[in-house]
Amino acid sequence: MQPRSLRVPGAHGGELHLLEWSEEGVPMLLVHGFGNEAHIWDDFAPSVAPYYRVLALDLRGHGDSDWDPERRYDYEHHVADLEAVFAKLGIDRAVLVGHSLGGRVCTLYAAAHPETVAGFVIVDSGPELDARGIVRIRMDVEEHRDPTFANVREYENMLSLAYPAARPSAIARMAKYGLRERDDGKLVLKMDTGLRNWGANQPDAEAIKAREERIQNELWSALGKLLCQALVVRGAASDILSADTADRMVDEVIPNAQLAVVAQAGHSVMTDNPEGFRDAVCAFVLGDDG
Repeated sequence: MQPRSLRVPGAHGGELHLLEWSEEGVPMLLVHGFGNEAHIWDDFAPSVAPYYRVLALDLRGHGDSDWDPERRYDYEHHVADLEAVFAKLGIDRAVLVGHSLGGRVCTLYAAAHPETVAGFVIVDSGPELDARGIVRIRMDVEEHRDPTFANVREYENMLSLAYPAARPSAIARMAKYGLRERDDGKLVLKMDTGLRNWGANQPDAEAIKAREERIQNELWSALGKLLCQALVVRGAASDILSADTADRMVDEVIPNAQLAVVAQAGHSVMTDNPEGFRDAVCAFVLGDDG
């Protein structure tokens, strides 16, 4: 099963790229995390395509979506893009599946437009992020702010260090779809270098801390406003979503939620254990049909 590519206008003039796996049924919009792109869902999408109109979005600055020349990459800009996608594709209600950054973006969207969300799968994402994972991601970004590669294999080697539990097929796919060829023949990331350098352009550490605390409060509040059923998926070895935060989300904050912990998976649940991820999500979105 191969998806077709769509391009739609984003919120601020640029175009967004989506993969469409099927055209019938309630829409299901898959939203990836920081540094990934729509093909991160390739193992999962065929499982639900017979039942949903499955769409996978490249967030602005990622994959084949346009870069923002003004580097507008805050949460509100991504939320505005989701609003644009819903409007352009004529979507009244959809199931949202968001991983990491995509999970936070979908959370804020769902709180602002609860009537448009038929169900919500939050994949290893939450209001509070484990410090271990934040340090790991920051070190990776700082070490490779603007990486270039002589061939795809070089990028695969870098990805294998960043995603130590990912299947080789997932690493190969991320490398295949994450690169573009420069005029000089070198391979570079499709991801906007402004995103990888974002931290270097931010104010002092206290301002960054205050911003994150504000976002945490907004996200906790947003989770409490969800009207739909929700599934929180956590990788058992995740260094981003702690067990305590996941439990609080499900037991205390989200009105109608359940938790699925996927064994043999870290933060990137869908690449680390595709079968476990598929089974957990299909049990939620397909029920008896799964």
